Amino acid sequence: MKKLNFSNKNLKGTIKLDGSKSISNRLLAIQALTTQDFSIENLSTSKDTVTFQKIMTAIRDGVTLDCGHAGTTFRFMTSILAFKKGSQILTGSKRMQERPIGVLVDALRELGADIIYLKNEGYPPLKISNPKSVDNYKLTIQSNISSQYISALLMLAPTLPKGLILTLDGAMVSRSYIEMTLKIMSQFGISYQWIENTITILPQDYIGKPMQVEADWSAASYYYSLAAFSDTSEINLEGLFQNSVQGDSVMVDIMSKLNIKTTFTKKGILISKPKNNPLPEVLEWDFINCPDIAQTVIVICGGLGIVGMFTGLETLKIKETDRIQALKDELLKIQVFFMELPGRLSKTSNAINYLVEGKAVLDQPIFSTYNDHRMAMAFAPLALLGEIEIENPDVVVKSYSKFWDDLEIVRQNK
Repeated sequence: MKKLNFSNKNLKGTIKLDGSKSISNRLLAIQALTTQDFSIENLSTSKDTVTFQKIMTAIRDGVTLDCGHAGTTFRFMTSILAFKKGSQILTGSKRMQERPIGVLVDALRELGADIIYLKNEGYPPLKISNPKSVDNYKLTIQSNISSQYISALLMLAPTLPKGLILTLDGAMVSRSYIEMTLKIMSQFGISYQWIENTITILPQDYIGKPMQVEADWSAASYYYSLAAFSDTSEINLEGLFQNSVQGDSVMVDIMSKLNIKTTFTKKGILISKPKNNPLPEVLEWDFINCPDIAQTVIVICGGLGIVGMFTGLETLKIKETDRIQALKDELLKIQVFFMELPGRLSKTSNAINYLVEGKAVLDQPIFSTYNDHRMAMAFAPLALLGEIEIENPDVVVKSYSKFWDDLEIVRQNK
């Protein structure tokens, strides 16, 4: 349990952010798929990335590989192992064994992979054995599911004998993460074509080169939240790029609607908020390309009493927890309502709209985290509005191991 309360609401501080988990894990996947070694600077220290590194050094015939809670690691490793010689069992935590993997397994089987389910059909754990003949090179995959399935296939594609022609079927979620994957691949010399809903990647070699990992924009989102709840803020975040491959960099645009200013510097960004900052009555946003910052923005709206109208939250139900239900339950503790709106109120027939309504009333709430790092970090900034407690605070190590230490830097104006 962690008790938090910010007596000082004029925030200053300089934080050197950890490397992006999303970029780090993609670089590690590419490293695993190529024979050309290359160095990676500012690699994420998150538990997910550390787990990925440990698994890569542990791969050998007959070994069981445990990904714990690391969803990205599990999905990328499924693809990496599918066409390696030998046999491995890939497993994870209890929650991981409740998260679907069937779409990716079906796709890999079509390409010639030998994968069987050891417990429930469509879910981990998996036994991955020597691949069968690899003749097929055309796939169609649902694009309204986790982009990590698609990224896993794309990174594998150049190493397949005939490459891959991948058709994305349906409305796309988290497009920015697919674009991130392709941009990173192109930095290693991989060429591709993306025409309408089809991505074509011919067989080719990754060209190893030293890489530096940009800081994590998802982590940056929590400092925007602190700024939103402060009286004034001048927070420097080092390691972020203006021309970022990360979809979560859209936080700059979202927070500009709340009159939180972002200034790009030589080292990163300065987040500033003046006194007497005017706020809009309503904030609308589609999180289809940036679901990892949705919790942050939803809690900001609840804390400030801004009505939130949001779409693009489809993947939140299959994350570390059902984040939709978790947000409903925890926001209710501060008298804020988060709910799905009836379909007839949707501006577009296919969109699912969610409403945030109410303004936080804090009576020393104790927030549960559901083994979800983003629940802990999204609710922590509410400590600027009053005393709160966070259950299982160590859960942040999944993506941002220094979060509580860095939060203290800002709290003490260092």
